[in-house]
Amino acid sequence: MKTTFSVLALVAGLSSAAYAEDLKGEITLGAYTGVFQDEYTKAVIAPFEAAHPGVKVNYASDRASSGLLGQLRAQASDPQMDVVLFDVSTALIGNKEGLLSPITKEEVPNLADLAPEATVQEGYGPAVTFDHEVMVYNTETVKTAPTSLEILWDPAYKGKIAATSMPSILGTGLMIMTSKMLGEDYTQSVEKSVAKLAELAPAVQTFDPKPDSYTLVLNGTVDISTGWNARAQYYFDQSNGKQGVVTPAEGTILQKNTINLVANAKNPELAKAFINYALSPEAQTAFTNAMYYSPTNTKATPSEEALKRTLFGKLDSTLPLDWAWVATQNDRWNAMWKREIISAGN
Repeated sequence: MKTTFSVLALVAGLSSAAYAEDLKGEITLGAYTGVFQDEYTKAVIAPFEAAHPGVKVNYASDRASSGLLGQLRAQASDPQMDVVLFDVSTALIGNKEGLLSPITKEEVPNLADLAPEATVQEGYGPAVTFDHEVMVYNTETVKTAPTSLEILWDPAYKGKIAATSMPSILGTGLMIMTSKMLGEDYTQSVEKSVAKLAELAPAVQTFDPKPDSYTLVLNGTVDISTGWNARAQYYFDQSNGKQGVVTPAEGTILQKNTINLVANAKNPELAKAFINYALSPEAQTAFTNAMYYSPTNTKATPSEEALKRTLFGKLDSTLPLDWAWVATQNDRWNAMWKREIISAGN
């Protein structure tokens, strides 16, 4: 196995330091729970461990990026995670607070093959997956597949809608997509979209879908919800099409899940080796085929089916969005959600 892997490493142009044959030890990856954990373990972690029999990757899970950030903060003086995977806005906070470490192309060679959109902050952890916001609907109760975001305001679905609010970036995305629908430039003002979402509020059954919006659609609690394409596509398959998925005609936002080296990680060299593998064409292709997250490595080769159901090769079709700039607006926008939108439904 060692000889085979060494050949593969040379072909892939991987770092000999990061991929030494005697690589051993343990690292802990912090990432999302549920089906993400199940599929990521099978598609990425297990092959990495198989290539390195002396390596163990532990998995510390949380439901959301905010929970993973909370763990990092609590462990700042004695990190228990070596690598963490969470959304772009959370990564920017982690970078600012000194919880994450920069990485280089010399340490992580696969950085060289990532799409330009994968860069989050120069020198820090890049996007490991791309995703985009969609509408999720119950195909048994919504007979005609929706095409526009406007369906959320259709009186026929009053009380049967779930829409995740800020501080989740699903809420951020919904506001930006609503601005687009209204012809508003969200970088100048979100007043129109806030007012429009306040009109929607009385029709929304929950702004905090639990257990999650996909389950609520599948069990008939709601008819339509906002969600992420990857999970929605996964549940489309699992439900034999009972849960439908549509990208609104008005456009969608590009969501980035980033992979990051934790500051003062206990095993930084092994952590970098894992990050490099997670960014490789092989790992990216396997996870895209398993769960429909769009790969960030331009050399990935997803199946034709996965290509049709992701944004791979179509990233320029998303709405322009600078997550670093959005981070400067988060507090103000979150306050507007609480004060003007959510309260309008009470």
